[in-house]
Amino acid sequence: MAKVRRAVAYRTIERPYTRTSKYRNKQFVRAKPHNKIVKFVMGNTKKEFLYTVMLKAKDTLQIRHQALESARLTSNRLLESKCGKQSYKLLIKPYPHHILRENPLAAGAGADRMSTGMQKAFGKPVGLAAQIKKGQILIEVSVDEAHIETARKAMNRAKHKFACSCSIEVKKN
Repeated sequence: MAKVRRAVAYRTIERPYTRTSKYRNKQFVRAKPHNKIVKFVMGNTKKEFLYTVMLKAKDTLQIRHQALESARLTSNRLLESKCGKQSYKLLIKPYPHHILRENPLAAGAGADRMSTGMQKAFGKPVGLAAQIKKGQILIEVSVDEAHIETARKAMNRAKHKFACSCSIEVKKN
């Protein structure tokens, strides 16, 4: 199975490419890749909580959908086991709109006869990414006072899944 390219390859923000058309020949990207993020809101969505713990980005960059899903899984697992399903609300803020493209070039012997080089080098879609600005909220967890420390731990776990440095802030609602 082919490996995913390192996040460094997609860090810089470029013009967001989201063009899809109802006419197939008018769109350059023939198929949009499947979004790996399963849920954007988890926990108790109806209850109002006293505190909100936020994970904010310190850099401007693109974050792939695999990283967002990985951060969601690890933080949700900790919150669910320590707090219970009804005592928190987890919210993933950014949505991965941008389509990442890759122009595969063959390497090794005989590669000059296989690839087209930079002719028609638009690339095939390989994934999705959310474009993040400096100071934007990535993940938000709403909890009561008893579970603030657990929410901080969950945000710390999620922080390690992203390719940027993040800050954790606690706000009283």
